Amino acid sequence: MFKKEKIKDLHYTVNGTITANELQTAADEILVEYGKKAKMPGFRPGHIPLSILRQKYNASAISEAIDKLMNRDLNEYIADKKLRLAGSPKADLANWEIGKDAEYTLDFDILPTLPEVDLEKFTVTKKTTKLDEAEVEKSLENVRKSRSIAEKQDTDYKAENGDTAVIDFKGFIGNEAFEGGAAEKHHLILGSGSFIPGFEEQVIGHKTGDEFDVNVKFPENYHAENLAGKDARFAVKVHEVRKHKLPELNDELAKAVGHESVEKLREHIRNILKEQYEEAAKREMRNELLDLLADKVKLELPEVLVEQELNMAKQEHDNAHAHCDGDCGNDHKWDEKKERKEAERRVKLGLILAEWGTQNKVEVTRDDLQQAVWAEAARYPDPKQVFDFYNKNQNALAMLRGMIFERKALDAMLTHVKTK
Repeated sequence: MFKKEKIKDLHYTVNGTITANELQTAADEILVEYGKKAKMPGFRPGHIPLSILRQKYNASAISEAIDKLMNRDLNEYIADKKLRLAGSPKADLANWEIGKDAEYTLDFDILPTLPEVDLEKFTVTKKTTKLDEAEVEKSLENVRKSRSIAEKQDTDYKAENGDTAVIDFKGFIGNEAFEGGAAEKHHLILGSGSFIPGFEEQVIGHKTGDEFDVNVKFPENYHAENLAGKDARFAVKVHEVRKHKLPELNDELAKAVGHESVEKLREHIRNILKEQYEEAAKREMRNELLDLLADKVKLELPEVLVEQELNMAKQEHDNAHAHCDGDCGNDHKWDEKKERKEAERRVKLGLILAEWGTQNKVEVTRDDLQQAVWAEAARYPDPKQVFDFYNKNQNALAMLRGMIFERKALDAMLTHVKTK
C-alpha cells in the first residue's frame, strides 16, 4: 500500500516503494517466462540458465517488472477505495537506479460520482406540425422526375431551365487555363445549381452546336484558394440539349417504384414525412435536454479528460486552418477560453450520459451498430469502403458505439422528463 497520498478534488498523488529484492524477484519471473521461448546459441529453449538470461535481458525485465508492480499497487489502492480512473496515471521514478529500492510517485485523476438527477423536474418542448399535403405532392413530383426520360431535341431547340445540356467547357483566369476547369460532353442539368453561380443561367437559351463564352466570378469562399473570388471565362460548346419528359402519375408508375397504387405511394410518402418530422422534433428535444443537463447538474470534472478534449479540438482546428498561414482573419483564431468552456461542456455531458446510461442499463446491440454502419454506408457511392473502414478500425467502431450509446441514453432520459 502507498505510504503517502495527497488528494485535491479529483486529483490524486500517491507515493510508494518497491524494494530491490521484490523488484528482482518479479523480473526473474519475467525472465523465466521469456526463457521458455528465447533462442540462444548453445542452449535449448526453456533450458537457458537464469544467470545468462539476466546478463542479456535483465534491464528490460526490470523495466517490465516495475510497471507490473506499480500497476498492482495502484489496482489494490483503487479497489480498496472504490475509485475509478479517468485516465492513465503518470509515473515518476525520480533518480532511481537498478539495484536500489524504487521510490515512485503516481499522479492520476478519478471519475466523479454522478449526483442523483431528478429528470421529472426537467421540461422540454416537443414540437408538432400538421402534415402539409403540398409536401406530399412535391415528393410525388420528385418521384416522377427520378423516372423521367431525357429526350434529345432538334438543333433549333433553345435550352430551358430544367433541361440537360451536354457540353464541353474549358475555364480560364485571364488567358491561362486552370487545372480542373475543363471537361468534355458533361451532362449539366440547367437550374440544378451544381456549377458556380451564373454559369447555368448563361447556357439557357443556347442551341446544339453553339459555341460561346460564359463569364462568372468564383465565390469568395470557394474551396480552391487559387480561384476564390476571381473572375473566370469558360469556353463552352453545346453538343446536344435534352428535355426531360415526366411519366404520368398513375398506378403503373407507383408499381415501378414498389407500390400497388398511387394512393399507396402517397400513404408511404406521408409516413416517411411524419417520421422525418418526428425525428426532427426529437433532435431538438435532445438538444434542449443536453442544455438542461449542462446547466443544472453540478459535477466536478477530471482535468485530464478536459485537457484531452481540448487537445483534440486544437488539433482539429489547426488541421482545418493549416492553409491560412496566419491570414484567415480573427474569426478563425484559436480562442483558448471559449474552447476550454466547450471542452468542459462536452466532457461533463459525456460523463453524465455514460454514468446515467450505465446505471439504467442502456445497451448498444449488434443490430444498433449494424444499422448505424448501414446508414453511414448509404451516403456513399461505394458502401463497401465504409464497411471495410469499420472492419479495419476498431477505434472508429468504438467511437460509433459511443455515439449510439449517448443517443440511446438521451432517448431513455426523454421518457422521464416532462414535455410541453
